Amino acid sequence: MTALLRTVGLTKAYPGVVALDELTVDIAPGTVGLVGANGAGKTTLFRIMLGLTPPDSGSIEVAGVDVANDPIGVRTRLGFMPEHDCLPTDQTAADLVATLGEFGGLPPRAARQRASDVLDLVGLDEARFRPLEGFSTGMRQRTKLAQAIVGDPQVVLLDEPTAGLDPSGREEMLQLIERLATFGISIVLATHLLDDVQQVCDQVVMLDGGRLVTAGRTDALVETTGTVTVDAGGHTDALLDAIGAAGLTSVVALDGSVAVSMSSDDDLDRIVAAVAAAGLPLHRLTPRSRSLDDVFLDRATR
Repeated sequence: MTALLRTVGLTKAYPGVVALDELTVDIAPGTVGLVGANGAGKTTLFRIMLGLTPPDSGSIEVAGVDVANDPIGVRTRLGFMPEHDCLPTDQTAADLVATLGEFGGLPPRAARQRASDVLDLVGLDEARFRPLEGFSTGMRQRTKLAQAIVGDPQVVLLDEPTAGLDPSGREEMLQLIERLATFGISIVLATHLLDDVQQVCDQVVMLDGGRLVTAGRTDALVETTGTVTVDAGGHTDALLDAIGAAGLTSVVALDGSVAVSMSSDDDLDRIVAAVAAAGLPLHRLTPRSRSLDDVFLDRATR
């Protein structure tokens, strides 16, 4: 399978800051969350993917195309939704999206029809002939999404697509992103909101200060790094001793129970065996997956 994104030793520095530091990742097609705080290197990676900024060293392929050798070929496969409000407010949504469709190579008539289709998809069918200056923040975000997909790209880069949206608008945008994935479009979603990634992305790449924190499938990251709550009917001290004797050292006493951090599913069997060996009652054993926020904080500080 052709990788969605493959980088080897990708490095980019600006005066006084290293934006990307020896970044090496290999990501399969799908919906990918590119996460990190402001300044983590997300926008720089997007610029390099688009062929707008050359790296200082290393290599990068997008959808199987080497960006350095064929930047135009990469762009024909990409759609891009920028973060900032950059729309010409004197234009209508229909005119803007159709024009950008023509820039992407569509004939005028096909571009106009395609613009109508994608504006309907993002919920702007009735507003498409209104000037953008009268659009709300949510409507402008939808317009930016429409222009990103008008050329039927293989991959769409979304830079902070929920920025500035209220909770309702944010949820609607995430639902649109999920819908795009059902059309076979791969998505790279750059955001600092890990809840958004956990909701819609099947893979995640975490950056911190230009360095890779971790990368992999979202479900694997939250499943293998979790906590289990053990309730032995209030025998907290005896439970702490039993679990500690089993070699599980990351243990915290709660009200009448014990929370144990797990590194693998095998730890559940060790906990049950330890409780049984100590002759304690096991009232409840509740596994709890950690959030991506927990994963990021844990791995970024190592």
